[in-house]
Amino acid sequence: MNDITSHIAELIAQEELLSPGCRVVVGLSGGADSVALLAILTALGYDCVACHCNFMLRGDESLRDRNHAQGIANKLQATFVETTFDTTGYAKQKGISIEMAARELRYEWFEQMRIEHLAEAIAVAHHRDDNAETVLLNLIRGTGLAGVTGMGARNGKIVRPLLCVSRDELTSYLAQAQLDYVTDSTNLQAIYTRNKIRLEVMPLLREINSAADTCIERSIAHLRSSEKFYRAAIDEWTQRVCSQSGDELYIDLTLLHTSPDASTLLFEIAAPLGFNASQIEDMAMLEQPSGRQFLSATHRAVSHRNNIIIKAITADTTDILATWLAADTTTRCGITPTYCDADHFAIIRDKNTACFDLDRVKFPLVLRRWQQGDSFIPFGMKGRKKVSDYFNDHKFSLIDKENALLLCDSEKILWIVGERAGNEARITHHTKNVVVFKYDKV
Repeated sequence: MNDITSHIAELIAQEELLSPGCRVVVGLSGGADSVALLAILTALGYDCVACHCNFMLRGDESLRDRNHAQGIANKLQATFVETTFDTTGYAKQKGISIEMAARELRYEWFEQMRIEHLAEAIAVAHHRDDNAETVLLNLIRGTGLAGVTGMGARNGKIVRPLLCVSRDELTSYLAQAQLDYVTDSTNLQAIYTRNKIRLEVMPLLREINSAADTCIERSIAHLRSSEKFYRAAIDEWTQRVCSQSGDELYIDLTLLHTSPDASTLLFEIAAPLGFNASQIEDMAMLEQPSGRQFLSATHRAVSHRNNIIIKAITADTTDILATWLAADTTTRCGITPTYCDADHFAIIRDKNTACFDLDRVKFPLVLRRWQQGDSFIPFGMKGRKKVSDYFNDHKFSLIDKENALLLCDSEKILWIVGERAGNEARITHHTKNVVVFKYDKV
């Protein structure tokens, strides 16, 4: 057993990732990391089921990867199973990025294979360099402490036996073992944020400090230990400030502000429900007007008498009719969003079309019924106007009011659908990107 295999065996035993000789599902793309993972686990005596996903994104290259993965599995005498996904279609259906779609599809199928093959766990090939990149990625996204503690060696049934070794160590192992691997051409292009960190940021950090990888790994270990104390304090304060009533979570803002840091505590409560840092900062303010709403993709928060009330958005939430995430072009309730740059856009003067500066729209978007107290700034005006007053001024009947729809982002009303757009996200000569909503009444 060589040094890298021994190191990985120690991690598996220390973290109790796998029982000796158990059956384990192994994600096998055909790339260096996954080939090394399969080879090492096989060498350690595990019964491996090599699972390969074809995401139908890279044409002939995807077929090359599939054939290589099967060849490696056969060479290592591992069971080989495969599947194909319509990743692009799934991403459009869910309103998510291609990267997120591939991740969801992959892990859902891995779990199916784990159950079908009676495997103990799902092993994936994240290594030490991946962990450092994840920490930097989360840092620039503004995640909480959990985001900068990196990936754990275990997450439920998912295990990461390679977190103790680097990418260079894995490629050296493959060279010694005379095992070939394929390279995903998109990994060599700095078009995705993670690739930019891998190809541009990490080399610069190593130039500044040749021990950057080791320092980041050490910091992750320290932060992971510190998080245990942090989490205990957060849990204690959460119990003090939160109460549950049916399916509604009540957060007492007065009690929240007796904590050591109200914004941090509220972030830990609300961020897992999809609210962003800007929304949470506004939510934490004392003495805000009742009825103020904050929306995530899955939850709605409403201020009420110095409380924040949070409730999941469900299919039977009567005033929420549809939700859109960023870059989503799905037609819902007759409304279709499209996106373009300002250079290829001409203003459309039609009540059933609304156009906005994409960079001033705060996703997610919701389509909902109007509520008492709603207000907006009508297009071309500076003053705020109650939606109810707008309806009265324009002689809306009771039925018209009941049928009225509002398209809102997470901060404001964008459009009284089919009637009047708001002014706050209007297109100006500074606009670079445009989102257009077309309403075909259903």
